[in-house]
Formats: sequence, structure tokens, C-alpha cells
Amino acid sequence: MLIVSWNINGIRAVYKKGFLVWLNEVSPDIVCLQEVKATLEQIPKEISEHPEYSLYLSCAQKKGYSGVAILIKKDIPIIGVTEGLGEEIFDNEGRTLIIEHYDFILFNGYYPNGQRDHGRVPYKLSYSQKVLDTALELFKSKNKEIILTGDFNTAHKEIDLANPKGNTKTTGFLPDERKWVDHLIDSGFQDLFRDLHQNETGHYTWWTHRNNCRQRNIGWRIDYFFTTKKIAQKVKSCEILKNVMGSDHAPVCLSI
Repeated sequence: MLIVSWNINGIRAVYKKGFLVWLNEVSPDIVCLQEVKATLEQIPKEISEHPEYSLYLSCAQKKGYSGVAILIKKDIPIIGVTEGLGEEIFDNEGRTLIIEHYDFILFNGYYPNGQRDHGRVPYKLSYSQKVLDTALELFKSKNKEIILTGDFNTAHKEIDLANPKGNTKTTGFLPDERKWVDHLIDSGFQDLFRDLHQNETGHYTWWTHRNNCRQRNIGWRIDYFFTTKKIAQKVKSCEILKNVMGSDHAPVCLSI
């Protein structure tokens, strides 16, 4: 099974930049999208009515903001789809979709940005913990493995961004944000990309548009696949598709 996670920074924008060509060529089984920034009516019909995929969407109440979606091949059986975490403070921003498959439960999340003044860091950490609590509850009650994917908006270790010393006071690399990722791992989840590329530098998933940072590879690794152990044992590969354009993020591809 091939699962891709990609912050597309607007589905209408990425559609104009070749998203559909990429989707049809790569043909992933499941595609988790973040920052969709559109209602169902605003999504191009070639995507929403794709003959091979079913589309699930969670929109923010605020127009043109946030939003997550999942495209899943119609021949893949799923038990159910849940929109949100059951708390209005998080669900109003369209940040979470949960799919239950017969073998696993998949969370697609767009984790909040803490903002330059750090004003949303508490909200970000509260959302992150609610995702983890929900995942652990389902892991226990359903007795199924868990996949957490999406834009986590945090670089975990110094190896995960090009300029760690210059960003110690920048949201996305604050001590409390990084400690939460430690907590996630201590709770039984594995960072699949880092497990397979342990000491390799220069692997990033997001680059600012300023100063040719993508071309110079001055970026951050903030998009992840975290899974419980049994799925981690079945992983064939986990790669960053850095040459796929259309967004300020690169897709992350998991093969299990």
C-alpha cells in the first residue's frame, strides 16, 4: 500500500500546477492533503469526482483557511470516516480526518502554526495532545495499529532543519514543541522517515518561498508519518518527494 501526505497550500492552486497529472502518474492508494483551503464546491471536479478515488473533506469555518482532505482508492475497503476530534475549538478549523481501515486507523492532521509571537503555541500543543489521546484510545479500544500523518509544524531535532541555532526561539522549533514530539515517541509511535534515514542530513519537507531557499535546500522537516510498532515493522520505504513541485511543501510517501 502506498500512502502519501502532502501540504498542498491550496487545492485550487496546486491543481493549476499539475496535481492531477501527478496523482494519475503516481497513483497512491491513499493521499492525505493539508491546507486544502476550499469547500467541496470549490474543489475542481476532476479531483472531487475522480473515477478512481473517493474524496473526504473537512473544511474550516473561515473561508480559504486550513482544511484537510483524503483521497482513497475506491477499491480499498474502509469501515468509516470521522471528521474532527469531537471538540469544537479544534474542529472549527478543519484540521483532522480519521479513516478506519480493516487493518489500521489513519489520522490526517494539519497541526496549528504557533505564530511568530508564539500566541498559538498553547493551542497547538492542546490540539496535538488531543490527537494523541484520541489515537491511544482507539489503539486500545479497536485493537488496531495507528498511523499519524500530516503537517506537524515542528522540526523535532537539530538534524531536521537547516539552521537550528538561528531558530531556537522560532515556533516550530521551540523546546515545548519539540518535547511534545518526544512525548509522542515515548507513547509508542515511531518516526518512520528518521528510523530509515537515521543520521542523514539535508532532508526537509518545507521551504520558505523567500531567498530561493528551496533551491538552496534551506528547509525544515515538519511533515511526518508516525506509526505504532507493528506497522513500522512492515514499512518498505518512507521518502520525501522533494522534486515534486506545486507547493512550499514536498509530499512524503510511505510504502507498507
